[in-house]
Amino acid sequence: MELIIGTRKWSSWSLRPWLVMKHLGLDFTETLVTLRQAEGVTRQEILVHSPSGQVPALKVDGMVVTDSLAICLYLAHTYPQARLLPDDKVLRALGLSAMAEMHAGFMDLRRDCAMYLEIEPRKAELSEAVEANVRRIVDIWLDLLTRSSGPYLLGSWSLVDAFYTPVATRIRTWQIDLAQYGDDGRAAQYAERLLADPHFLEWEAEAKREV
Repeated sequence: MELIIGTRKWSSWSLRPWLVMKHLGLDFTETLVTLRQAEGVTRQEILVHSPSGQVPALKVDGMVVTDSLAICLYLAHTYPQARLLPDDKVLRALGLSAMAEMHAGFMDLRRDCAMYLEIEPRKAELSEAVEANVRRIVDIWLDLLTRSSGPYLLGSWSLVDAFYTPVATRIRTWQIDLAQYGDDGRAAQYAERLLADPHFLEWEAEAKREV
């Protein structure tokens, strides 16, 4: 089993399935492709491993699974005993909805407040569009924490938490005060919980050692 990832300090997409595989305790090979090389170089290096020309990609059982959402769902279905999604059909559906919204949306937050694990926290001036993204994220988090009773969005750690871990890094890096966007304190505590995850700390430590 081989996971193709991009530069750790920037690749939020790569972080998600990597976290899932670490939580599963899988023995896998990591192949790192440096992002943001000269025009066309990064894509050509990825195409050696992935037909999509994008990371992450998972090589397993003679196939290549591309896209972080597809990889994570494949892992959840392959290892059902790990309960990476809850049995409760309502909570499961809402969790998948939250994952899909993160996967396809929040473009303004992604563009203006990217994941940069190598820089010191600094205060960002948020546009109205980014503020709307943050407010929606707080709403999602509080709703799921209320429904599941925490400490993670669906109760125990799940795929959804892997998808929102990069968001927690953005909140920290850009010093976003969630209380200004409807948080009663639980969303901020949840973000801190994600950043204290030992597997995330391992990823972050490696990211800071990257050239």
